[in-house]
Amino acid sequence: MLAPNLTADDFLLALQALMPRGRVWPRDADAVQTKTLSGCAPTYVRLTNRANELLVDGFPATAYELLPEWESSLGLPDPCAGAAPTIPQRQAQVVARFANSGGQSLAYFIEYAASLGYTVTIEQYIQARAGLLKAGDPCCGYDWNFAWKITAPFQSFTYAVAGAMGAGDPLVAWGNDVLECELRAIKPAHTIPIFAYGFTGTLDGTFTLDESALA
Repeated sequence: MLAPNLTADDFLLALQALMPRGRVWPRDADAVQTKTLSGCAPTYVRLTNRANELLVDGFPATAYELLPEWESSLGLPDPCAGAAPTIPQRQAQVVARFANSGGQSLAYFIEYAASLGYTVTIEQYIQARAGLLKAGDPCCGYDWNFAWKITAPFQSFTYAVAGAMGAGDPLVAWGNDVLECELRAIKPAHTIPIFAYGFTGTLDGTFTLDESALA
């Protein structure tokens, strides 16, 4: 829950409550002291609102004004990904790097991709060996021991959300540059990632096979 944003009237009452009691300390609306305190109250309103915004920006998932500082601390924006087009995408990339605890399992990479807003599956390959190869299996050479395929929708959409977008952000953004950039950055150094985009996402959230992407 966010801290409340108090009004000028709230601060006027608070300031009057701090004043001594007596005839020389009137609370009447037309009193000089009341007018003086009323002139000071908006300053406290602005300071409180700014302090509340700082609480929001203190967390990478909700940062807006301090988002560039979060990015700078985490080596973003990454040149290979370019500037992410929307505030939520930038926040997701910051959160993914900030919360990244490391790992090399398939579940780790799938979860990392999910934190960036991508739904993926991962397939590993092994070298074909006599006694292990079954009918229909590909005859992979030695280098395939180090290959793994990341399959994602042909386009992953990020939708505009009221209150979470910045001026100039598109209503819908798509692309896989951030996914490839981030996974290449955290992959084991000896491995070869293969990115496959065999499905096309639609605006209603469904996915259909894109045969042209497989050609």
